[in-house]
Amino acid sequence: MTAIMKREFASYFTSPLGYVYLAVFYGFSGLFLWITCLSSGSADMSYVFLWMFFIMMILIPILTMRTMADDKRQKTDQLTLTSPVSLFGLVAGKFLAAFFIFLIGTAIMLIYAIGLAGAVSGSGTGLTFGWAGFFGNFVGIVLMGAVFISAGIFISSLTENQMIAAIGSIGVNILLCLFDVISNFVTVDFLKDIINALSVLYKYQEFTYGIFSLKNILFFLSLIVIFNFLTMRNIERRRWS
Repeated sequence: MTAIMKREFASYFTSPLGYVYLAVFYGFSGLFLWITCLSSGSADMSYVFLWMFFIMMILIPILTMRTMADDKRQKTDQLTLTSPVSLFGLVAGKFLAAFFIFLIGTAIMLIYAIGLAGAVSGSGTGLTFGWAGFFGNFVGIVLMGAVFISAGIFISSLTENQMIAAIGSIGVNILLCLFDVISNFVTVDFLKDIINALSVLYKYQEFTYGIFSLKNILFFLSLIVIFNFLTMRNIERRRWS
């Protein structure tokens, strides 16, 4: 797993993909920081996280589109499938490599927060930076990003076309966030309860309010495990076909 993770992580920087992803992430986050905080004199970063959430829905699929699809296209997946590497090690290594790239991008939010907190404390207004709300947003977006990554890797394992993998992942990400809307059109109570229980956006919003719920954390971790499990099963099917 470690060897695969290191190889995949390095591959993001031997091609333009890693640099482009980080540049776009930093560019948009800086733009939203300027629009919502710096230009208005506000220290509330919640809107920065809100806008970056929607950017992530499109940006992360670009990060994950090649994880499995490129191997299939170049036929290098045959070497992996016949090697003694475990399926768990293969999927976990690819997931962690993409996740670490995502964390490198997301870490800029901490730098922004430290800068804003210093500006607020030195303003002499007696105001304090809302660290509880910031960490709620930060944890929420990290968990949501991990879900998007695991979903993107699964979709990538279904095709050898990177563009199809990216578009499919964007579709899945949008679907995950639409359960709240879908439940409004369901009249059967037990189906409505099931859809609400699967609502990703509502549970994410609780983090943005500074509410840390173990139940919600386990929900996101479960989604990550499920998508990675589905990826493993798909690879296993190809290994024995």
